[in-house]
Amino acid sequence: MKIKFAWLGVVASAAALITGCAVTTPGQDLPRYRCEHGIAFSVRFVDDTAILDGSRGSDVLYRDAGGLTAQQQNFSNPRMRAEFGLGASGREAILRYPLLPLVARCARE
Repeated sequence: MKIKFAWLGVVASAAALITGCAVTTPGQDLPRYRCEHGIAFSVRFVDDTAILDGSRGSDVLYRDAGGLTAQQQNFSNPRMRAEFGLGASGREAILRYPLLPLVARCARE
């Protein structure tokens, strides 16, 4: 019986550790973007995903092919597409909402 509880503790600890890797710690500064059309969001990049939290809710986007330089990264889901690392400084982004249709240019604060 002790072995089962010990094993359960190990599994629970491992799950907490894995989950903790993707969770934002208090005080961590996330890149914040302000866009046209009153859109604002923060973004976390985790592996091959971008997690956007902002004025239009939360979205998980998955890495796409594209981009002309190494700093340009593209992410999408069925609802939207985000292109990061644009502009001369790499601090600009574009959000595309194909269902609306809407395109918003953004700048990192």
